[in-house]
Amino acid sequence: MKLTRVRAHDGLVRVGVVEDDGIHVLNGVTDILDLLTSGHTTLVEAAGAAGSTGEVLAPADITYLAPLATPPTVRDFYAFEQHVKAGRAWRGLEMDPDWYRIPVFYFSNPYATVGSGDIRIAPGSSQFDFELEVAAVLGGHGRDLTPDEAEPLIAGFCILNDWSARDLQKREMTLSMGPVKGKDTATGLGPWLVTPDELAPYKEGNGYKLRMRCEVNGKQYSDALWSDVHWSFAEMISYASRGTEVRPGDVIGSGTCGTGCINELSRTHGEASYPFLTSGDEVTATIEGLGALTNRIMASPAPARLRPDTV
Repeated sequence: MKLTRVRAHDGLVRVGVVEDDGIHVLNGVTDILDLLTSGHTTLVEAAGAAGSTGEVLAPADITYLAPLATPPTVRDFYAFEQHVKAGRAWRGLEMDPDWYRIPVFYFSNPYATVGSGDIRIAPGSSQFDFELEVAAVLGGHGRDLTPDEAEPLIAGFCILNDWSARDLQKREMTLSMGPVKGKDTATGLGPWLVTPDELAPYKEGNGYKLRMRCEVNGKQYSDALWSDVHWSFAEMISYASRGTEVRPGDVIGSGTCGTGCINELSRTHGEASYPFLTSGDEVTATIEGLGALTNRIMASPAPARLRPDTV
């Protein structure tokens, strides 16, 4: 099943099942989080219990929103080896052996989840970037899980675009606090949440043999395979649950795939070929089986100055 959360032309938010003839609206549901916390075993059961209104929306008549308006948590991992290797190579570093032992992550901003539509550049940034990722959304809870216990908690998968202000990120991370405002402006999710059974035929290695691509203004930038991921989502969820709880609606991001951001591409092939994003650029992230998420970049107002001698 493919479930989506949309805004129709009348301005109302609806949740529906994606079918060939359009989006079949569910009765009384405006957030997929409500289905995840309804007590049903699977999203398919929860959607069936909600029932259909009989209304079918055409894709041309809606805007895709993030499947969850405000996820309880967003954990973003660092699981694709090619991307990690490239980043360390620019800095003259070998791979840290601990990367192969710990599936590291950071917490992102649940209030910043968005779907399709306009994305404002982070205030004060001149190096705005996309990051092409996969997200798993949890439908169950647990603590101190093994990978085998963690995998059944996955309710569905969707595209994740981790919008990033590289200049802000680099400056912040020299202060040893990780990505903060550099990653705080927007996290794209959508356009659908796809249940794992839909992807089962493509299962390969630690992921799925499904192509991941990103285009800017119609030019292909990124091209990777989900199955190239080093850490499985089951392993990431297991690690996230150590000493704490994971709960329904929690979002787990894979981290950037190989070639999955301008920062990697521009450093490898030159900034002239892969410039950072500016107002008016259109970015489309596509993953086979998960659809396509399109956003237009917009300018932001200048940030409010903290003090006369600060940013």
